[in-house]
Amino acid sequence: MEKRLLNIKETAEYLGLKVNTLYCWVSQKRIPYVKMGKKLMFDIECLDKFIEENAVEPINFEKWR
Repeated sequence: MEKRLLNIKETAEYLGLKVNTLYCWVSQKRIPYVKMGKKLMFDIECLDKFIEENAVEPINFEKWR
């Protein structure tokens, strides 16, 4: 069975962020998370959706010609 929830260190590594940045985003409610007692956990499916929703599409310069 694959792991569904990641801890803060695993999530920071998964997203390529520093742990402090992730804590900042959590405090600002910029990223989905699950609070389990005192632990912060992150659902991989929600993280993948977060990445998709925050992706910036490249500009098609061919349209401007």
